[in-house]
Amino acid sequence: MSSDGERRACEFQLLRYVPDAVRNEFVHIGVILREQGSRDGAQVRFTRDWRRVRCLDPEADTAVLEGMESELRRRFQAEPDGDLMRLLTEALSLNVQMTEAKAYLAESLPAGMEELMRLYVDPAPRERVPRLRGRAAIQAKMRTEFEHAGVWDLMRKRIAAAQYTRPGDPLRIDAGYRPNGMIRMFHAVSLEPGVEMAKVLAFSAAGLRAGVERVEKAQLELTAVIEPAAQLGVSGAGAAGEVPERLEMYRFGVEIMEEHQIRVLTTSDLGRVAETARRELRI
Repeated sequence: MSSDGERRACEFQLLRYVPDAVRNEFVHIGVILREQGSRDGAQVRFTRDWRRVRCLDPEADTAVLEGMESELRRRFQAEPDGDLMRLLTEALSLNVQMTEAKAYLAESLPAGMEELMRLYVDPAPRERVPRLRGRAAIQAKMRTEFEHAGVWDLMRKRIAAAQYTRPGDPLRIDAGYRPNGMIRMFHAVSLEPGVEMAKVLAFSAAGLRAGVERVEKAQLELTAVIEPAAQLGVSGAGAAGEVPERLEMYRFGVEIMEEHQIRVLTTSDLGRVAETARRELRI
């Protein structure tokens, strides 16, 4: 490891979610890090696990917070020499506050960001926060893979189905992008609790497809991302040849979506999907 004399002189600020300014209770949700004297602009990262935010404020709109991260990153890239305070003031909501800048010596900016996130933002192991499961785990994996490919900030998030189907439709598709005259949408569907989510997406597919063709003048490729069967402990036929009920349910969920022209992939396929997005968006 490099000695302190070889480290980069940086400064960092923490971003806090403060739902009630009077009570002044907060949760750290992100880090801003920049190298002193550099013209590369600041780096920003928010947490990927919003459970502590929801514990503090069950009504927190985490989609807005995720969008704020993308907006900050875009602004820092567009104006690397801009007034950081002004950019932050314009992009942050009233419920997000920023701490004063503190000096920090980093081996590298990526390594420094990882350390600061681990120290101040991500839950420590001693808190015994249960691991993500179900749809939340699939969503986290989706975001991680698309971010690694460098395309997450270029994608639409929480796409309202109502703009394509009819007013009042509560469905929001997790993410999507438009390459070469078509639209690809991706939605996390967990089959762990049952097949209800699969049936909802299957019911919505035809209306979504027709609406996209009408509104966007483009074809829709709708992809459901599910857990691998092995992750749910689903095995093959038993000794007597009978198919376990859990496996039948899993198959039904997959088949009902495929019958409605929904492409079904597992989280194991996301690396390949993200690489395709990178090529199509020319990153």
